[in-house]
Amino acid sequence: MYAELRDTAGELAGILWREHTVYRERGGGVVIRGEHVRRWISLAPTGGKDRALLRAGRILDGGTTAPARSEVVVDLSAGTAELAAVCRSLLADVAAVAEPAPVPDRGARAGKRERPGRKARAPRPGRPRKERHTSAGSLFVMVCVAVVLGAWLYSLFGGRGY
Repeated sequence: MYAELRDTAGELAGILWREHTVYRERGGGVVIRGEHVRRWISLAPTGGKDRALLRAGRILDGGTTAPARSEVVVDLSAGTAELAAVCRSLLADVAAVAEPAPVPDRGARAGKRERPGRKARAPRPGRPRKERHTSAGSLFVMVCVAVVLGAWLYSLFGGRGY
């Protein structure tokens, strides 16, 4: 199955992009990367004869791949032109998804100078920090420990009348 996927991926890559890289992924599928368009396509076996899972996604800034945005099961016995049409529609779906807005550079507005090649870190998303650091559960545990310690001390010294 891998040889068939590799041949199909090679043909598709030549039709879709002039510049591309074709390689094998861990699960036995084949990935076609178009670095210049910042997109990838994956062909993976599905267990059925002459069928493959076709997925498409983006390539991120560092060169890593983002999770698939679109996927469909295709029949490999269809012609290369039909498979290329399906790939183009998946790539159009990936491109249609709105890109996140860039985070403004806070350092430049505040007059800070940064080293060349470094980007300002975006603030971490999450809940705002509360003023109280000790939760109710922690207070309950501390009260229970104090009660047990008090009972132990009373049993040692309190009952004898010293």
